[in-house]
Amino acid sequence: MMKDNARIPVAVIGSGNIGTDLMIKILRHAKHLRMSAMVGIDPASDGLARAGRLDVATTAEGIDGLVAMPQFKDIKIAFDATSAGAHHRHFDVLAKHGVTVIDLTPAAIGPFVVPVVNLDEHLDAPNINMVTCGGQATIPIVKAVSRVAPVHYAEIVASISSRSAGPGTRANIDEFTETTSRAIETVGGAKIGKAIIVLNPAEPPLMMRDTVYCLVDEDADREMIDASVHTTVKDVAAYVPGYRLKQAVQFDRVPLPTQFAGVRQAQGFGLKVSVFIEVEGAAHYLPSYAGNLDIMTSAAVRAAEHIAATRLAA
Repeated sequence: MMKDNARIPVAVIGSGNIGTDLMIKILRHAKHLRMSAMVGIDPASDGLARAGRLDVATTAEGIDGLVAMPQFKDIKIAFDATSAGAHHRHFDVLAKHGVTVIDLTPAAIGPFVVPVVNLDEHLDAPNINMVTCGGQATIPIVKAVSRVAPVHYAEIVASISSRSAGPGTRANIDEFTETTSRAIETVGGAKIGKAIIVLNPAEPPLMMRDTVYCLVDEDADREMIDASVHTTVKDVAAYVPGYRLKQAVQFDRVPLPTQFAGVRQAQGFGLKVSVFIEVEGAAHYLPSYAGNLDIMTSAAVRAAEHIAATRLAA
């Protein structure tokens, strides 16, 4: 086992489902991170209880309690798994102490980051935002297509089990669609992006499914797009093992909507690329059908691991 002094101490703020899953992932699998503190505001939360049983220091006094902990002086990275409103104050406090923040809320103070797409561009950012579960699942695919051909329009539909959509998700549906749409453009490379989320009430609960539609030029190289998508799926699956294609990439010649007429095709046709993804959770703490939550925590840990590895190698 790697010695603790070869790992960077981290804190998890938020002792709910996402924060607890983060803690377990770090304890079980992190190579460059040391779980130093779990922060909550509910003394009776399961996350704080589990942390205590796992010999992780805890506080139920929120960000102020974290700053008062003796472990705080060593913490270099903090994960915020609370809310957008709380995150603003958390970041104000942590930034004063030089702590890098990985934001799993919709606050989006820092740049959007999807590990396989643009993490290397933001290794020194004081705050990075992990977009949304739908963004983590679909933006790599949009980027895979845009690396080969200009994407005039990209639309994603994220379908998740209603059971895996907690009060935070339900209260932030608008933020989900707006944040994901923006990230499809700024990170994925689409000229226009649109995001839709579906809460599926089916019983037994279904795994997360994501559909990605990209509109490209009619003469785009289909084989290169297909190869790029498959490579990207493999790259994401390296840190989200349950991430997989559900069927072959589909290509359809379609009439261009009025707003896209004349982009390059004299005949007014384009090529619709359809990609169908399933995300099965690792079931570290959350159920396996909650792939939407698992991909967020997996992406956040991946980002922190890479940041930590870079610092340790410096």
